[in-house]
Amino acid sequence: MELRYRRASSWEFDLIMKEAEKFGELKHEFFGIVEGKFRDVYAVNEEVWREIENLKVKPYAFGTFVGTIKVDKNLVEKFYPNIEFFYFVDIKKNYAVLKPKTAFLFTTGKDVPKKGVKEYNWQGSKKLVILNEEGLILGLGIINPKSEKKFIKNITDIGEFIRRHK
Repeated sequence: MELRYRRASSWEFDLIMKEAEKFGELKHEFFGIVEGKFRDVYAVNEEVWREIENLKVKPYAFGTFVGTIKVDKNLVEKFYPNIEFFYFVDIKKNYAVLKPKTAFLFTTGKDVPKKGVKEYNWQGSKKLVILNEEGLILGLGIINPKSEKKFIKNITDIGEFIRRHK
């Protein structure tokens, strides 16, 4: 399968923007797409993009990989962000700041008890961006407001790559 690379279309940019708006404001405006089985989305600066356009060899990837655009089970196109995407978003809502011990445990794949949350802002989205007290993005979780022990379920975290089995 041959990979195609191109700028994100206005439709794709709208999908990216829609996801960002659930958490705050998108701080980046230029995205590239590597199209293969899926459409992988990369945050790219325009200077790098101009260099890529002049290459004779097509790149496999460029910029920072921030997610994938896929068709969901309801046959609707959707942008699925990874953790790095949220470094391009000014996070103002739907986040949780964890206490130090809980933050460490979250990066080992553990769920978060309510007593381990220092502060949170929840405005409708079940998905939350999880941060430590220094503002480092630790991962993503799903809020369960009815549970004290599993207040936030770990979806993905920065320690996942290390825990992955070959």
